[in-house]
Amino acid sequence: MVKTIAILAPDLHGGATTRVYLLAQVLQKLGHAVKIYGLVFGERVYPDPPENLEVFALPGGDYPQIISNLRELLTLMGSPDIIYAVKPRPTSLGLALIKRWQTGIPVMLDLDDWEMSWHGGDDWQYRPTIKQLARDVIQPQGALRNPNHPLYIQWSEKLIAQADALTVDTRFLQYRFGGTYLPNGKDVELFNPANFDPEASRLKYGLQDYRVLLFPGTARPHKGLEDVLAALEQLEQPDYRLVIVGGTEIKDNYLEQLMQRWGKWIIKLPQFPTDLMPEIVAAAHIFVVPQREDLTAIAQFPIKLTEGMAMAKPILATQVGDIPEILGDTGYLVTPGAIEQIATKIQWIWDHLDTANLLGNQSRQRCVELYSFDRMATILGKIIDRL
Repeated sequence: MVKTIAILAPDLHGGATTRVYLLAQVLQKLGHAVKIYGLVFGERVYPDPPENLEVFALPGGDYPQIISNLRELLTLMGSPDIIYAVKPRPTSLGLALIKRWQTGIPVMLDLDDWEMSWHGGDDWQYRPTIKQLARDVIQPQGALRNPNHPLYIQWSEKLIAQADALTVDTRFLQYRFGGTYLPNGKDVELFNPANFDPEASRLKYGLQDYRVLLFPGTARPHKGLEDVLAALEQLEQPDYRLVIVGGTEIKDNYLEQLMQRWGKWIIKLPQFPTDLMPEIVAAAHIFVVPQREDLTAIAQFPIKLTEGMAMAKPILATQVGDIPEILGDTGYLVTPGAIEQIATKIQWIWDHLDTANLLGNQSRQRCVELYSFDRMATILGKIIDRL
């Protein structure tokens, strides 16, 4: 039976949006009518949505200014059959539970990350003095005016059990919060290496003179790019390049710091629409996911990992979180932060590229079987039927 499903994004400017689009596309594959709603805490909706998805976005901001926009989102949603909130935040789960209180519409919740891991996890505490509390509430730039303040996230996590159904994308999250394991899948028909010529892709994007190590996504310290760059410096092969594709602009200027220190090894490409990403990934000789052993990384499913798998690329990754389970025996795993191991493995893959590409083919087959839209649709379909 066709359902109308409203997906509530916590913020339509940033990494969570990728998971929002993924869930929406899988629900569409099941035949449901899907619309996405959310605030934008940035200049625009980012990344751009696939053409077939309806997105209703209103400006974000601080309390109390955004309250009127949150109310408008409640009105815009109307009366869907199901509300699917992404992340336990006031702007997603909080809003969804208010709508359920008003209408009785069932609420699903998706966790793609442990939000408090960004703030120190269980050790984080907010114990202000009376003066500090007053400043945080009253001053125009007061900390508690920010709807994404960790105090509100901490409160929201206590409401997770209130959802009628819970999906999680890592074993860490499942162990901590329960729910149904729903790993990130990929459109394996779109990401199909048979449809692309790697040499042509490298020529098109100016990479024809390089041995390409590809990383799609936002550069952050826990993602281990420094370790790959240090390994390239150790190898001292002038034609190696780490190609970083897309990513959200981060206020800490971390990418700029990488460019200043290791700029000669980096090529930065802009964000591309989803339908162009297979052509970009096709240009890679090696696909890198060098996560560090950080609490944030352990709690995450690196959503780009399945792009490399679907495109049958040799994958170099670290033994962090769910990565070993996701890859099985179809990738090259090293100890997180082990620069010498990374350098050795990069050179070995290049020296045995035919063998590495055969393993990449096995990785694609594993992706088709376990991490495809079809696999996600089977899991989500059962949950929706129960609701």
